[in-house]
Amino acid sequence: MTTNPWEGWQFIIGEWIGEGGGEPGQGSADFTFSPDLDNKVLVRKSHMDYPATPSRPAFVHDDLLIVYQDFDQSRRAIYFDNEGHVIHYSVEISENQDTITFLSEKRPSDPRFRLSYWQTSETTLATRFEIAPPGQPEAFSVYVEGNTRRK
Repeated sequence: MTTNPWEGWQFIIGEWIGEGGGEPGQGSADFTFSPDLDNKVLVRKSHMDYPATPSRPAFVHDDLLIVYQDFDQSRRAIYFDNEGHVIHYSVEISENQDTITFLSEKRPSDPRFRLSYWQTSETTLATRFEIAPPGQPEAFSVYVEGNTRRK
């Protein structure tokens, strides 16, 4: 048994800054991934600023994601944001340990969410957040994506 429950996650732990692209508009973002509670959970805190566009005012998005090991030893996560969303995720790390994917549960009347991070170099990550409409749990469309660099 490993002494580090976040083995394989080292590439994502740290402070990140970047520029996002895609709808709902280009914005700036930063986030941190850090172990907490004596290394029992991994916490991501994220902050995004979106400038005003002709169709909407500027806005700020803040969120908190807590990754933990469930009773069956699988990785799970729970997400909260300043818009009132709560999302429960299953978590997978790729075999070569360069991609982490958070996938929400399938619920017939709700949208489904997929959040992915993958390492693009020793100091950069790509991020993509996708949404599938209710009743079409595999029909994901990109909502926001971007690249980040280690601070």
